Amino acid sequence: MSSVAARLERLPFCGFHKKLLFMGGLGYTFDAMDSSSMAFVLPAITKAWGLSSLQNGLIASSTYTGFLFGAMLAGLAGDRFGRRFVMMTALIIFCIASVISSQVNHWQAFYTIRIFAGFGAGAESAIVAPFLSEFVARKYRGAFTGALAGFFAFGYVMSAVLGNLIIPHFHDGWRYVVVITSLPIFILLWWRRELPESPRWLESRGRIAEANATMDRIEALVLKEGRTFEPVPETIVQSSPKVSPSSFFGNFTAIWSPKLRRTTAMSWAMWFAIAFSYYAFFTWIPSLLVQHGMTLTKSFGFSLLMYAAQIPGYLSAAYFNERVGRQGTIATYMVLGGLSAVGMAFSDATWQIAVAGICLSFFMNGTFGGVYAYTPEIFPTHLRATGVGTSSSFGRIGAVIAPILVGLIYPTLGFAGVFGVTTCVLLAGAAIVLVFGIPTRGLALEEIATSESRPVHPDGMPIPSRGDA
Repeated sequence: MSSVAARLERLPFCGFHKKLLFMGGLGYTFDAMDSSSMAFVLPAITKAWGLSSLQNGLIASSTYTGFLFGAMLAGLAGDRFGRRFVMMTALIIFCIASVISSQVNHWQAFYTIRIFAGFGAGAESAIVAPFLSEFVARKYRGAFTGALAGFFAFGYVMSAVLGNLIIPHFHDGWRYVVVITSLPIFILLWWRRELPESPRWLESRGRIAEANATMDRIEALVLKEGRTFEPVPETIVQSSPKVSPSSFFGNFTAIWSPKLRRTTAMSWAMWFAIAFSYYAFFTWIPSLLVQHGMTLTKSFGFSLLMYAAQIPGYLSAAYFNERVGRQGTIATYMVLGGLSAVGMAFSDATWQIAVAGICLSFFMNGTFGGVYAYTPEIFPTHLRATGVGTSSSFGRIGAVIAPILVGLIYPTLGFAGVFGVTTCVLLAGAAIVLVFGIPTRGLALEEIATSESRPVHPDGMPIPSRGDA
C-alpha cells in the first residue's frame, strides 16, 4: 500500500497520537495563559506607568493585532514551507517576545513587543490544528482536534489563578506572571523537536521517500504497543497527486477558486461570527454586572467559574463532533450560546446572572471546539494551512471591531439590545454553517476534498455520499 493517506487512516489511536495531543495542547495552554493574563497585567501597568485611556486601549489591542497577522502569515507559510517549520518558528517568536516584554519599563516598548508576542501566538494557534489533524484517522479526528482546542481552557484558568494570587501581592508582580507564562515554552520547544513533518504535506510536495520514512517510524511505534492496523476504504488507497509549490499570493487565490470559494466564504463567515460574538459578550459582561451593582465584577470566584466552564464546553464539543457531526455541533452551540447571552442580559438576581454567564462560557468555548476541528477538514492538504490561517485571521477582525461597535450601539439599545444584536450575528453564523458547510464526519481528509467537487442538487447543496452526516 503506497498511499500515505491510506497508511495514516489505518492507524489506531495510540500513544503517538496521545503525545501529539499533549504537545499541541500545551502550546494552546500557554497561548491562552499569555493572552488572557493581559486582563490582570493591564491594570497593574496602567497604575505603575500612569497610562491614559488611549495608551491603555492600544496595549489591550496589541496582542490581538499580532494575532491577526500571525495567523494569516502562518497559514500561507505553512502550506509553502511545511507545518513543523512554521509551528516551531512561531513558538520561538512568541516565547522570546513574551520574556522581553516582562523586562521593559515604557509603554511604547511594551506595546510593540506585545504585538510580536501576539504574532507568534496567533501563528502557533493557526498552524497546530491543521498540522496535527493530518496525523489522525477519520474515526478519531473530530474528537482529537476538539480536545486539542480544549487546552485553551486550562490556560485561561491558570491565568486567573496567577493573576489573582501573584499580581496583587508582589511589587511588579505582573512581571512574574509574564515570565511564568513564558518560560515553560522553552521546555515545550525541546519536547517538540521530535515531531515529524506532516506525511500528508510531504506527499503533496512529492517528497514520497520522506513521507514513507515518517510512516515507517509511526507504524513501528504502533506495533511496539502490540496494536493492529485497521482496514482502509478503497476511496483513499490511491496516492495524492503532487502539487507544485506556489507563491503566497497563489495560495490565497487558490482558496477563492471556483471549487473552493463557497467553502472559504463559509469558513470566514463562521470564524467572524463566533469571534465577533465572543469578544462582544465577554468584553461587556463586567459592565453589565456593574450596572446591576454587583461586587461580582471583581470577584475571583466568579471569574474562575466562568473560565472553568470552558473545560467541559470544549470536551463536550469534542464528544459531539463525532456523534452528530461538526456542522451540527457548531450550529447548536452557537444558538445555545446566544440564548445564554440573552438570558444574562434580562436576568436580575445574582444567581441568574452567574448561571447564565457559566452557560455562555460553556457554549461559546464549545463552539470553538467544533470550529477548530471543522476548519482544517474542509480544505485540501496543499491549502489546509492557508485556509485555516486566513479564516482565523478574518475572525480576529471581528474580535477587534466587536467592542467598538457594541460601544456605539449600547447608548441607544442598552445591554438587552447589544446582546440581542450580537446573538443575531451568532444565529446568522449558525445558519451559514448548516446551509453552506460540507459534511466531514466519518470521512478521510482526501474524501472530503473529493466531495467538494462532486455533483450538486439544483439548490446548490452537494449530493451526500456514504458516510455523510
